[in-house]
Amino acid sequence: MKNLFLIAFWLMPLLAFAQLNPGRISGTLTDSTTAGAVPFATVALQIPDGTLIKGVTTDEKGSFSIEQIAVGTYKLVISFVGYRTRTIDKIAITAEKPAIALPPISLASDSRSLKQVDVVGQKALVEDKGDRLVYNAERDASNTGGTAADVLRKVPMLTVDLDGNLKMRGSGNIKVLVNGKPSSIMARNLADALKQMPANSIKSVEVITSPGAKYDAEGSAGVINIITKKAVQGTNGTVNATAGNLNRSLGGNLNIKGKKLGFAVSLNGYQYRNIGENTSTRTSLSAGVPTSVLRQSTYRDNTGTGGYGEMSLDYDPDTTNRINFSANAWGGNFPMNSTLNSRLTDAQGGLLQAYHRDIQFRNPYGNTEFNLGWTKSFRKPGQEFSLLTQYARMPDNYYYTIRQNNIESKVPTYLERSTNLSRNNEYTFQADYTHPFTARTKRDTLSFKLEAGAKAIQRSIGSEFVVEQATTGLDADYMIDPSRSNDFMYDQGVVSGYTSLKVDSKRKWNLTAGARLEHTTISGDFISTKTAFNSQYQNLIPSFTLAKTLRDKHTFKVSYTQRISRPLIWYLNPFRNSSDPNNIQTGNPFLNPELTHATELSYSTFGKEGSSFNAALFWRQTNNAIEWLSTVNVQGVALTTPQNIGRNASYGANMNLTLQPTKQLNATISTDLTYVDLTSLALNQRTNGWVWSVSPNVSYKLPKDLTIQANGYVGSGWISLQSRNSGWYYYGLSAKKELMDKKITLTLNVNNPFNRSVRIIGDQFAPSFTAQNTSMFVNRSVRLTLSYKFGQMSSGGKQSKKIRNDDSKGGGQ
Repeated sequence: MKNLFLIAFWLMPLLAFAQLNPGRISGTLTDSTTAGAVPFATVALQIPDGTLIKGVTTDEKGSFSIEQIAVGTYKLVISFVGYRTRTIDKIAITAEKPAIALPPISLASDSRSLKQVDVVGQKALVEDKGDRLVYNAERDASNTGGTAADVLRKVPMLTVDLDGNLKMRGSGNIKVLVNGKPSSIMARNLADALKQMPANSIKSVEVITSPGAKYDAEGSAGVINIITKKAVQGTNGTVNATAGNLNRSLGGNLNIKGKKLGFAVSLNGYQYRNIGENTSTRTSLSAGVPTSVLRQSTYRDNTGTGGYGEMSLDYDPDTTNRINFSANAWGGNFPMNSTLNSRLTDAQGGLLQAYHRDIQFRNPYGNTEFNLGWTKSFRKPGQEFSLLTQYARMPDNYYYTIRQNNIESKVPTYLERSTNLSRNNEYTFQADYTHPFTARTKRDTLSFKLEAGAKAIQRSIGSEFVVEQATTGLDADYMIDPSRSNDFMYDQGVVSGYTSLKVDSKRKWNLTAGARLEHTTISGDFISTKTAFNSQYQNLIPSFTLAKTLRDKHTFKVSYTQRISRPLIWYLNPFRNSSDPNNIQTGNPFLNPELTHATELSYSTFGKEGSSFNAALFWRQTNNAIEWLSTVNVQGVALTTPQNIGRNASYGANMNLTLQPTKQLNATISTDLTYVDLTSLALNQRTNGWVWSVSPNVSYKLPKDLTIQANGYVGSGWISLQSRNSGWYYYGLSAKKELMDKKITLTLNVNNPFNRSVRIIGDQFAPSFTAQNTSMFVNRSVRLTLSYKFGQMSSGGKQSKKIRNDDSKGGGQ
């Protein structure tokens, strides 16, 4: 904690810049015809050149008040749907007269009927924001009624396989945030979480390939930030219902936002069906000579049910302070029941073992998270201080039961059951300060933004697992197997501090440079076997980005950053999953963290008609890279566990092109090409090769509020140190119809209508075995979604800050 106090001490001189100003402008808006109040209108305070200083909205009585204004001359720009925009110039705030009460301001109705207004400006499907790429999911009709996995499959630079595993530029080490903060459900199991999060709740997805010092150093490949839909003013809500053969959901949200108090609540229930089968042939080797052959086939058909709820409360005592509280809870049960047929023979074909297993595997879970924060704004636009706290609790339990019998008989010959009770408590404290200032030279004007902050995280994790077996096949003969049972405790503390400086010039140069210092302490204890371990390490993580914009639309950027990836809790958990005795999985509590060097050179441009183009060349090298590796013993049993393999280097390019030749037609294509080179000196293995993907998306807006869309994906598969997998593809069609002044929306989605399933073929290779696997996933689906919007909404307000632990729960920072 000493480091935390030192970092906090460094912040104190910066806070001295924070000085309040007594300037205040107030007034009331009225309708010029009815003389009634105009509530929820936007009032923007600007300096004479049009630069925005502050913005507020009027309350239910049409009143507004803008406080903490510096001495100077300003203008007010007042706007609201159905009224003409009005500007009031030359409002002077002086030391002698700091408070100004304006006479009633009347707004004239806009004579145009809303039904006659043709809105032609649309936000692009993909936007380049300089330090991040933004995919506007709410503009993509094919997402309606789907899951977050469906959304992320269409995001440039990302690939999501049919099991829901997410990769960026060939790397699966990605940190996923929700509204700029970590989500317990994402940390628990990312692949499952993406299937469970409703696509209807997602507004956009940000891809950050070179995170700055303000972000936690976690995540080798980068950071993904999922932005959910939120109302900002007024009282409104949405109700959604989806029916389909693979996805079903029912949910809604309600938002109430006044001048000072805001309340929002969201509830969603969902079901997801997972159908698939797998066949494999594995040959065990001893000095390169085959010793046994294992042939297996599995089949699964599971439907998981879960729910999600969130509540947030925001209070603005004045225009410079905000207090926010939020709580959310996830819960559900996603079973992984399956049947397994296994046949083991010697190298000559003689039968050694044959059996059938019915496996009942369930994973009931529930987790809660609470956030409390305070944000203070100052007289300078952008000057801000915040204190944020977070507590998260995530129990995560696994149960499986096995009934085994001979292939020829249904009489049980072996029984096994296991319980793994896992818990995770996390406490976080964070302080951030932002201070803008300007400087002028003979040839240029420079705008600076200095950011500094400190953070402390404490995690306490436990896992208690017990395995019982009955070798007679009788329920009465269950006995605990002490060699496969244990209690595991794990504690982690991370203290960090950062500083970052961003410089913008009127000559269109942009520089962002910073550094983050993180100190980590870890302790673990296998209580049953009385085995303990302790470690600590410190990392200084630099980041650097330089950009130049030419002719206001051509931007070139170069960036470098380091990233650290501490092993996640399910990588560390020593629980042995022996539901298949020939394929055992277990965690490795002695893993070392990964350290990644990442460099990127990019170019982006855009056209006024809505077209855009961005491309990047990148290089990334990860030392101590973590991968799940398998070894096979002389009995033909495979043990799979995560290990530090050595080096994982990736070189490649990605491109995104958006075209809008007409107001109705929009087309986007994204491509990714990566050369992957994985090396492990300890295992004496090296694997390399090219991986690529192409994602097209075309939409066309027809008359009468009808939109049709087609999208697809084709990729080459992926490469790991011990495997190569074949490519796969998907395609989809969708149609969206808006009714009753766009209050009701009907969306029909059809995915892979001409192919019931996708098959992926994989080859595995290691000194102790070779294997061939064929996996089949059912993904032909149809779903119909009905969405109803009610209430009103207008722009205004400000966003609440929350903790963003960019790493996953329980694993590392």
